Amino acid sequence: MCLKIKTSYLILSLFLIGLSTKLYAINPEKYVVNQASAENFPLVSKGKTASIWVDDKDYAGVLKVTGHLENDIFNVSDLHSKRIKKISEAEHFVVIIGTLGKSELINQLVKKGKIDAAELQGKWEKFTTQIVENPFKGIKKALVIAGSDKRGTIYGIYELSNQIGVSPWYYWADVPVKKQSELHVLPGIHSQGEPKVKYRGIFINDEAPALTGWAFEKFGGFNSKFYDKVFELILRMKGNYLWPAMWGKMFYVEDPENAVLADEYGIVMGTSHHEPLTRAHAEWGKANGKWDFNTNSEALIKFWKDGIKRMENKETIVTIGMRGDGDEPMTEGTAIELLENIVKKQRNIIAEVTKKPTEETPQMWALYKEVQDYYDKGMTVPDDVTLLLCDDNWGNIRKLPELNSKSRKGGYGIYYHYDYVGGPRNYKWINTNQIERVWEQMDLAYQYGIDKIWIVNVGDIKPMEFPIEFFLDMAWNPEKFNAENLQNYYVNWAKENFDNQFTDEIAEILKLYTKYNSRRKPELLDAKTYSITNYNEADKVVADYQKLVEKANSINKKLKPEYKDAFYQLVLFPVLASSNLNELYVATAKNHLYAEQGNPIANEYAEKVKMLFEKDSLLTNYYHTKVANGKWNHMMSQTHIGYDNWQQPDKNVIPKTKKIAPAVQAVKVITAEEILKKETSISKKQDLAQAHGFIENDGYISIESKNYSKAINSDLVKWTIILNLGKTDSGITIKPSNIQPIEISEQSPRLDYNVHFFSKGKIKVYAYFSPTINFKKDDGLKYGIAFDNEKPQIMNLNADSSEKAWAESVANNIKIITSTHQIEKAGNHVLKFYAVDPALVLQKIVIETEEGKVLESYLGPPESFRKE
Repeated sequence: MCLKIKTSYLILSLFLIGLSTKLYAINPEKYVVNQASAENFPLVSKGKTASIWVDDKDYAGVLKVTGHLENDIFNVSDLHSKRIKKISEAEHFVVIIGTLGKSELINQLVKKGKIDAAELQGKWEKFTTQIVENPFKGIKKALVIAGSDKRGTIYGIYELSNQIGVSPWYYWADVPVKKQSELHVLPGIHSQGEPKVKYRGIFINDEAPALTGWAFEKFGGFNSKFYDKVFELILRMKGNYLWPAMWGKMFYVEDPENAVLADEYGIVMGTSHHEPLTRAHAEWGKANGKWDFNTNSEALIKFWKDGIKRMENKETIVTIGMRGDGDEPMTEGTAIELLENIVKKQRNIIAEVTKKPTEETPQMWALYKEVQDYYDKGMTVPDDVTLLLCDDNWGNIRKLPELNSKSRKGGYGIYYHYDYVGGPRNYKWINTNQIERVWEQMDLAYQYGIDKIWIVNVGDIKPMEFPIEFFLDMAWNPEKFNAENLQNYYVNWAKENFDNQFTDEIAEILKLYTKYNSRRKPELLDAKTYSITNYNEADKVVADYQKLVEKANSINKKLKPEYKDAFYQLVLFPVLASSNLNELYVATAKNHLYAEQGNPIANEYAEKVKMLFEKDSLLTNYYHTKVANGKWNHMMSQTHIGYDNWQQPDKNVIPKTKKIAPAVQAVKVITAEEILKKETSISKKQDLAQAHGFIENDGYISIESKNYSKAINSDLVKWTIILNLGKTDSGITIKPSNIQPIEISEQSPRLDYNVHFFSKGKIKVYAYFSPTINFKKDDGLKYGIAFDNEKPQIMNLNADSSEKAWAESVANNIKIITSTHQIEKAGNHVLKFYAVDPALVLQKIVIETEEGKVLESYLGPPESFRKE
């Protein structure tokens, strides 16, 4: 891995940006069809299935997953496959499954020249699926699934399951298996190559009360029965890595079969960023004394040593380092010498117990929160250790390697979040993650050389199904994803999971509900979030959600009945529940407004708040008791209404409302419905004959970033629109991202926005950005801004790096930077936005031409009229 600009990737990016629309996702290549032909392999045909052979001496996980394939074939065709012990038992057609070097028949086919060992030898997690003619005496054709290693073979098996129509979510979201009587495999060598990211996984976290309640009711706890379902899910999505549930949970202790089963499946186990040497935090009891290396090193060393002994030779990435007790900072300030000593002791333990050089055991050190300070201030990290860089818990990457830094043997990883417990507020209830932002941040990471570990905190697994699969799909090959083809992912996912029913409509719902939810986490919503008096904002938000509700309900009525449970979980519930919650807070806001006016209409809204609060519980209850016959009881029990600090309330709390006694109104009271946004049509008194661009009105101009008048690119970078990213429309950035800062010139990359002012004098430009963090050593990410021929002002996105500013930007999911300019005369002008640093994602521009004319709102003014 090289941390300098990857030339091949750069060239590829320039070709792909804005051009390619083929998306590497759920089924990148469809090679199972329903039509027979002389060239195809008949997996299922005319009431028969091909027999299956797998070597008993192959990996136990390969044998187990072959059984899953047999079940999948039965679920699709209602026919049982015959598992044969000897190849001579096969009749004409046989599926041969095996790992190179472990399977007798695979090795024989290599010797015969029927399959090419060079395709697999020495590869990481690669499989090939191909038809071999006359492989052995008496056999016409064999479908050969061969893997370079255990997981390669397993991925090949599960890929065939996927191809015949079994979704990874058949259990976890009750996606039906479509019945098919004819299944034929096309000729050719079908392979997805090696993954670009070596370890790709999920972290089950913050799992109480939802997942915990469900797992104990369903399986009796987080035992091997539970993890059997988790391991299978991960492998069906071509992941390979897991941090297990750890809120008071002990993966290795509560059920010793957990680790055995993980090893059998080929799941690489780890522990979270603050659980060193495979020991769960919950294993450290009071009897061990204080979690303090200065005063209790002997107990800690024994504790860690026992963890490595227990690990044995099971595939593990060992977490090293140390944080304080309970996921807290370890000491005041940065005790670099202490932590270096701790890591040295830990590595000695690894070498002593495994009786191997330390570097032969994969290790990871997470630069999480304050731990990054140790690294930034010069702590020495052994070169073979993978440095796990982190986001800010809100999906914004905190640090990346410098482009000119020396490559590391251990490489780098990223720990990302879809769920979080902590400030400024917990968010655990529902999916609020836009895949556009995930792509933009993880593409940034990949371009900076982050390709050893990608792991994402997924909370309770449900309801993060959609973004989990996106994350693992992208991790397999980030180079196949670009801004242009992201929208196809929604379509492909909807098509695969709902049998091509209402595909475009479902894709649009997925795209918009996640967009609306990402504006502000549900736990942060309150009556003051959206303005009920300016720009008709609150009513428009409610109306937009309601459109999704109507569309989702309409689809639900027409769907094939067997798909309704899956649809409720994956689409309908998040839409109904999110819409209801937003309407609840807007109703609360109107109650407050009318109560202040003494208007009895307030009472109607108080009753509406009660009704909507109850509806929230009814939606949850339906999920728990009716969907899939009550299979998912507890799963949506995270509290989400009534937060008053970062930590969750014990139960949902109805917002406070006020009642007004009926009385004769002495004066006319203006209702919120009458306080609509001002008329936005341009005054007829203004002469627009010579005007072009966005037109000033009501003292401002508002522009969505993608609606530029001209884009100037360079040989190195191009402006890239990321459709749907952000709070109101789309985002725009420069790609590729692994470049040095650009020096501004007339020819340097910039965006021009034509505008027309009726005003002159001092104006302000508010630039709305995604809340990207300064991930470099410099003082911040910069851009240039100017009108016409004035000298560009260099603005710093990260000028205010205070905790308060960060908390505000992530809570609002936007960062607004203000520049001041002098306009000498009214008329046509050009606003110029210059690229300096990569990774700034511009969403919106608001120009205030008269002080105080941009009214308070959460999303900013709607886009202005444009005349070109």
